[in-house]
Amino acid sequence: MAQNTTSTGPWMNANLSPDERAEMVLKQLTLDEKIALLHGNGMAHADAHWQMPLTYLANGGAGYVEGVPRLGIPPLYISDAAYGVRESGANGRYATALPSDLGMASSWDPELAYNYGALIGREVRAQGFNYSLGGGMNLTREPRNGRTFEYLGEDPILAGTLGGNLLKGVQAQHVLGNVKHYAVNDQETGRDFVNAIISKRAMQESDLMTFHIALRISDAGAVMCSYNRVNGDHACENSYLLREALKGEWGFKGFVVSDWGGTHSTEKASAAGLDQEQPLADFYGTALKQAAESGKVPMSEIDDHARRILRAEFASGIVDDPVKTSVVDVEQGFEVAQHVEEQSIVLLKDEGKILPLDAGTVHTVAVIGAHADLGMISGGGSAQVDPPGGNVIAPPGKRETTWQTPIWFPTSPLKALRAELPRAKVEFSSGEDRASAAALARSSDVAIVFAYQWETEDRDLPNLSLPDNQDALIVEVAAANRRTIVVLETGGPVTMPWIDKVAGVVEAWYAGSRGHLAVARVLLGEVNPTGKLAVTFPRSEGDLPHPTIPPIPAESAAARQDYSVHYDEGLKVGYKWYDAENKAVLFPFGYGLSYTTYQYSALETTPGANARAKTTLRFAIKNTGDRAGAEIAEVYVTLPASAEEPPRRLVGWTKVQLNAGESRNVTVEIDPTYLQIFDEQANAWQLVPGDYVFAVGGSSRDLPLKGQVRLQ
Repeated sequence: MAQNTTSTGPWMNANLSPDERAEMVLKQLTLDEKIALLHGNGMAHADAHWQMPLTYLANGGAGYVEGVPRLGIPPLYISDAAYGVRESGANGRYATALPSDLGMASSWDPELAYNYGALIGREVRAQGFNYSLGGGMNLTREPRNGRTFEYLGEDPILAGTLGGNLLKGVQAQHVLGNVKHYAVNDQETGRDFVNAIISKRAMQESDLMTFHIALRISDAGAVMCSYNRVNGDHACENSYLLREALKGEWGFKGFVVSDWGGTHSTEKASAAGLDQEQPLADFYGTALKQAAESGKVPMSEIDDHARRILRAEFASGIVDDPVKTSVVDVEQGFEVAQHVEEQSIVLLKDEGKILPLDAGTVHTVAVIGAHADLGMISGGGSAQVDPPGGNVIAPPGKRETTWQTPIWFPTSPLKALRAELPRAKVEFSSGEDRASAAALARSSDVAIVFAYQWETEDRDLPNLSLPDNQDALIVEVAAANRRTIVVLETGGPVTMPWIDKVAGVVEAWYAGSRGHLAVARVLLGEVNPTGKLAVTFPRSEGDLPHPTIPPIPAESAAARQDYSVHYDEGLKVGYKWYDAENKAVLFPFGYGLSYTTYQYSALETTPGANARAKTTLRFAIKNTGDRAGAEIAEVYVTLPASAEEPPRRLVGWTKVQLNAGESRNVTVEIDPTYLQIFDEQANAWQLVPGDYVFAVGGSSRDLPLKGQVRLQ
């Protein structure tokens, strides 16, 4: 881990801009040193084909890029870190597991997102890494996507805002931040070769908008291009995505890194704008050097690739503040993880105000299912954080993390509820014997069924149903005791054929290192839930834009070349699809209940003075209940008919803390760019002149306030 940062060259002057410093270093580099910056050196703990002579220097992480010791440029020590640092178990270390990214997105809280990223950044540094591969931004076009839990929902403005603040928090710790997977990588099925066919306008107003907002907020150092093809070309050699949109229209100054194994060429990828191959050097090692020496790749391209990487290193602070290993602050991690989960839990149903539970009147509680006596489930794949002590539901000695195996953390809801209800009799049934579980429920004042849905990279869900006959378990328990509450531990939306049979539903997501305590505090009313859905929960797969995911074709190059998904729904992503198609949903985007109630009134809408000025909305919110709470007030807009847009789009929100009976006047300013559409013929964003109808309320389908303005 030793790094030579003793260089006294003028580029070590921290008062100079990252651009100036990078340019100075670039002029000192030999061709071999430039090439060394442009590729990886293998991946620790991976199969033999991803091992290289320098892999041992990777600090047990996802990758390693050589530095330039004589000039004070450190190596890149790379770690996966979607909701915490990966591979801690294999490396003999510890990392906090935060709630899933989608869970955090349900807080709608940019400051919380920043703190989420800051914790990851601190623990990445503590483990000796200086480059974090978190920052998943892909929209939930396909809710069966196995990585839905890693992403931030279905709306580009919400996902981009939260993702940008998350990355801002990461980079504030002097860690190089990364956004991924660019772009339209919205399913895992056939991810290495699927061709996402989508119009330029639809792409710009959805997936690309998310990345653009996140980069504008965070100034992240790197963008990871994805495995899939987009309109025929692989994302990592797609000139429109990389050269034209990202580096051209947006002015991105950082570097583009391939997803691991996602590089497919030398000359084409270089010309398109790929700056760094990972984790090997098949195309950007000797092959790139030879292409440069022969003139097939211009030296100006090599310089541009190297300059961007150097600039990102200077801008992120990893040159001036070299990484030093330290002990992870475990208690701080617990505190942040629990707070995030408490703000992210979404109360979906509360019939008869069964929640919060009254410790004075509840004497017997049945806790059923999902290994709730031992722990709570987590998201898998390259995002997987290792639990302390290993997978708690596995036999002793066999608890290590293995690829494509569900991992439970030692966060027992049963223990947490017993601690919260010391005078009550709280008993557990695994649910494997449904009759026994129903009998326990029947003899209890209340039954709490914990149900899970596991998601992981490299596979999509077969459907949105709960696996392992959990729907049948819930039906039998609810038949035995109407006072049944279902706590969901899911990576994304699930169908609920039992919704009318239960009294309460709580979405806890993948709840992290202190999820059990957060869930118990919400169930007992110590925390008033404030989370709201960042994704729509549909009634069935038949209501999705694509009711089925096309199966992977036969293992032949020709068949794979033809494998594609046509996003012919265009602009209608998530709630925009359901609204445009007038489809009923199980729970709409932006929905979430509270233990109190709110009333909206007195909307005033003031248009911006010109197309670049902000439109301002003022309105009042009153807490009409009997306890304090926080309401996320959401602002949507309907564009003029000539814009040919879906019925409404989210353009703003604010979170308002209110005591019981308190009323507050609220102001929300709307970024004028959020009112524009992408004009394919002009290849530019434009405001459509006409009447804009703004709507304000508590979800995308509960908007009591409306106001109209004319914009030119």
